[in-house]
Amino acid sequence: MRRIRLMSSLAVAALLAAGAGSAGAQTLSLNWNPRSGDVWVDTWLGDMNRYGSRYRDPFIDEMVRYHGAPRDLVIDLLVNRRWAPGDVYYACAIAQVINRPCRYVADYWQANHAQGWGVAAKRLGIKPGSPEFHRLKRGFVPTYDRWSRPISLDDDLRRAYPDRGRGHAHKPENARGNARGDGPGNSKGNSGKNKGKGNSGKGNGHH
Repeated sequence: MRRIRLMSSLAVAALLAAGAGSAGAQTLSLNWNPRSGDVWVDTWLGDMNRYGSRYRDPFIDEMVRYHGAPRDLVIDLLVNRRWAPGDVYYACAIAQVINRPCRYVADYWQANHAQGWGVAAKRLGIKPGSPEFHRLKRGFVPTYDRWSRPISLDDDLRRAYPDRGRGHAHKPENARGNARGDGPGNSKGNSGKNKGKGNSGKGNGHH
């Protein structure tokens, strides 16, 4: 009987933990606002929150393999500091564009996130509309390709990827990232069978 009660208690605890995770993800989607200065970027960072929260391992592998982030740093940001996946991605993506370690941008964002990513990126040397910003924006596409996750392109990106066409993918249902097709697709993690070339959050007040 004790064993049965113990197993039952563990099952309840697991369900409560899963429910808490879902509630946390829902709160994040409702309150999180990256303020990158670009509506398209904000939308897909929000969608990235959904993917990274549900499929953490492929998300971490992407950050490590293609965005130069140490695995322990990514786990620390997601688990201990409770960053949103979109913030983790954007910090590491900016770091690649400015040729600095992801930890450098993460530490900067931790201390200077009050005005949003648009202001932070500008202070780090990526001005709105600059070639660096367009490189940052283009980096979303190969990341989504490696995840086999659909992504819609705005006018700027359609010019950068003219062969993809307007019908390549859907948009999220809203800017909070409530897109369909949120499975991990054919992401291979560390198998090396990913396609495309990569470039490289939060829950607690990083809005």
